[in-house]
Amino acid sequence: MQKRYIVRLTDAERATLTEVLKKKRVASQTVRRAQVLLKADADGPKWTDVKIAEAFDCSTQTVENIRERLVTEGFEITLDGKPKSRVRGKVLDGEQEAKIIALRLGRPPKGFANWTLRLLAEQAVMLEIVESVSHETIRRTLKKTG
Repeated sequence: MQKRYIVRLTDAERATLTEVLKKKRVASQTVRRAQVLLKADADGPKWTDVKIAEAFDCSTQTVENIRERLVTEGFEITLDGKPKSRVRGKVLDGEQEAKIIALRLGRPPKGFANWTLRLLAEQAVMLEIVESVSHETIRRTLKKTG
């Protein structure tokens, strides 16, 4: 079968990959990607995907995915992976946090001996401090101030 994504490494990329393999403390995923890329190089050993998969104990789909990523996304992303871009915004601002803390320090509603996290969350919504909030957000807020 004709390969869709053909790996052609430059001399600099080959040198980078061999340096990665010589280092002692490197992530195992990075080592495997470097090994696969070196063996899949069309100007180098030109191993088949099956042979690479057997040699480095992975599936042929993994080898194909590494080839595809090199061609479509570039050398750095293929070797190191995509940078993490998961950044969450704050749910509560400082004023809302202060009101929730003040609420917690006050007396619990009638029929309750203590504040629970879920009760605080319900009360914060009832008092229109926030539009909606989970008990987990309340827990984090109280923990960092406590």
